[in-house]
Amino acid sequence: MSAKRMNKLKPKSKVWFELGGEPVFGDGKARLLRCIEKTGSLTEAAEALGMSYRGLWGRLGQMERRLGVKLVARKAGGRGGGGSQLTPTGRKLVEQYEQFRKGINAVVDKRFEKIFSR
Repeated sequence: MSAKRMNKLKPKSKVWFELGGEPVFGDGKARLLRCIEKTGSLTEAAEALGMSYRGLWGRLGQMERRLGVKLVARKAGGRGGGGSQLTPTGRKLVEQYEQFRKGINAVVDKRFEKIFSR
């Protein structure tokens, strides 16, 4: 690789949490929960994320089953309308993950600079 190309390298990292060797939570799931929180609707969140409702529902259910906690409180639609919001546990998980994730990027960037700026 040429020196010119080497200077254009940028580090990227991907982080996720596992339980029993199975992925449970990461950037995509945090984005999914934040979108549910923002829209107040599983349907609108799925649309905003370019997913099917069924796909979003499946990922959410899988995450909740693996963690053993409810992350989203759902209110069925109908005459009064439905809606969804993060449970306190769901909100705390997203906030802690985002705080943890920011620190990871800084460590990776610093290590990259140390090794590749020689």
